[in-house]
Amino acid sequence: MKLQRRVVVTGMGIVSPIGNSVDDAWNACINGISGITLNETNIPNSPINIGGRIKNLDLKDYLDNKEIRRLDPFIQYSLISSIQAIKDADIDKSIDHSRIGVNFGSGIGVISNIEKNYDLLNSFGYKKISPFFVPGSIINMTAGFISIKHGFRGPSMSTVTACSAASHSIGMSARTIAYGDADLMIAGGGEMSSTPLGIGGFIAARALSESSDPLTASKPWDLKRDGFVLSDGSATLVLEEYEHAKSRNAQIYGEVIGFGMSSDAHHMTAPPEDGRGAASAMQEAINDCGDQLEKIDYINAHGTSTPLGDLAECNAIKSIFQNEIPLVSSTKSMTGHTLGAAGAIESVFSLLALRDNIAPPTINLINQDPSCNLDFNPMISRKLEINTVMNNSFGFGGTNSSLIFKKI
Repeated sequence: MKLQRRVVVTGMGIVSPIGNSVDDAWNACINGISGITLNETNIPNSPINIGGRIKNLDLKDYLDNKEIRRLDPFIQYSLISSIQAIKDADIDKSIDHSRIGVNFGSGIGVISNIEKNYDLLNSFGYKKISPFFVPGSIINMTAGFISIKHGFRGPSMSTVTACSAASHSIGMSARTIAYGDADLMIAGGGEMSSTPLGIGGFIAARALSESSDPLTASKPWDLKRDGFVLSDGSATLVLEEYEHAKSRNAQIYGEVIGFGMSSDAHHMTAPPEDGRGAASAMQEAINDCGDQLEKIDYINAHGTSTPLGDLAECNAIKSIFQNEIPLVSSTKSMTGHTLGAAGAIESVFSLLALRDNIAPPTINLINQDPSCNLDFNPMISRKLEINTVMNNSFGFGGTNSSLIFKKI
């Protein structure tokens, strides 16, 4: 079914390793500043001592004491980015809150609350488990708490599709508006997996970079890439029906014109080398644009810095665009991989690239893998006329998502 109503982005918020506001994160992004630091993992003999943690964030600036005590950090980060975005969009009580919904995803969700309450259970018995453990942890409570905090009475749901979660949330939110089920949607993703259990699990899966240098560890498409850097964060977009946004003179960052989804149907964690599943999602997003799309000017790629994943995405891009390949870069070279939050964080950067006509760099790309032979905008941002942006997100289980934003 073709979209019936136009959907635009009127607000954004972010909590990330490179900044806890949209302005700070974007400034770091276009200046190629890494947010990866040395971190104590509390895992005996761990080969991993780096990560993209959230720094200099005062929870009390956004949350009350109960929210700070009871909620898992991934929900706290999500609440904070949504508070920023709602303020940015200037959503007030004059807007019909029964027509505002929430779709907010996560790849893994709660880990720290599980660790903490499991320790209490083992040490003191079940009576020491917090009564807020379950309602303060489950993934759909992110959407629930956002709705409760602001009184939004429209659709409330959460997507759980690994590292595609936030992109699926944004795409499905756009369709919710397009099909008339809401006028505004609060969409995004949040993650906080850099706990001993989370890090240990990814070590066991051999997914993480074992570099000892935090500043250069995330290096998509470089010959020496050896895995992704685990990071935390959240981002939120406020999506709004175009005429509704115009009627209240809302700022508009860009329009959502394309959304595509697919499955690799290949392997639990590894994509097929030819990237056919990723290519299918990109093509579906292009098809979804209809006559609104002339060409793609820039791709903010999934680009996680894994040997097989980077190659597969490169091959997918070549198969779709052939002789007219857009400029490509990976902002994960600076943020690391925020899992289920990545698609929303990178959508923020994609929309700001549209606004400012600047393509962020892929930092740490010193020795480009000759098998990945595209222009990945190494090291330095580039001024470029950008009217359309594609943002890719792919996840474990072979789930793929692609979004296309257009300047208005």
